[in-house]
Amino acid sequence: MAVDVSPTVSALEAEAKASLFLSDHLPDRFTTGDPALQEGGAVWRVPVLLAYPNIGPVGEVGEILVSARADGVVSHTATDEMLARARTLYDEHRDAIEAAFVVSGTGVRR
Repeated sequence: MAVDVSPTVSALEAEAKASLFLSDHLPDRFTTGDPALQEGGAVWRVPVLLAYPNIGPVGEVGEILVSARADGVVSHTATDEMLARARTLYDEHRDAIEAAFVVSGTGVRR
């Protein structure tokens, strides 16, 4: 007898669940990447990215695992760890991030 191991939670639903988790636990510069089905189809791995307007994602800071068969987040990188990684990424990309907020040629911040 064959066992159905296909996910009942779609990639889009997993991304939505991960986005809701982020909005409840982290500031607005954190976003989700593309979900990938993992562990024999049991969970979706959704990367957590640090992103800024006008430049987009600057790097991955963690992950959220969402059940592919039930409703909810299975696990996630600790929020304090994601914040620390985000700070490191910000420091590494500070010039590009700050430049994205300066109006070209005027020196006026948006």
